[in-house]
Amino acid sequence: MDVLVLLVIVMTGVTTIVTVESRASRLDKRIRGLERKLDVLLDHWGLEAGDAALAEVVALARAGNDVAAIRKYREVTGAGLLEAKQAVDRMSR
Repeated sequence: MDVLVLLVIVMTGVTTIVTVESRASRLDKRIRGLERKLDVLLDHWGLEAGDAALAEVVALARAGNDVAAIRKYREVTGAGLLEAKQAVDRMSR
């Protein structure tokens, strides 16, 4: 009887471990996909991950404050007026 109980406990543990590992694997795959999508968006906007100043530019552009966004973009990147306007236009889409 004790062997049967021990066997049930071991099988339950193994099943739980396999289930958790499977879910972790699926979540890892989803995270990698989301990171790829984020990289595409950052490339499209001309941003780098973790760049808080440029994130502020995106927020200004999306809020419709293009003049402030262009000014901030030029301040952060040193870009010219035309380049900054084009970048902000891409961000506000």
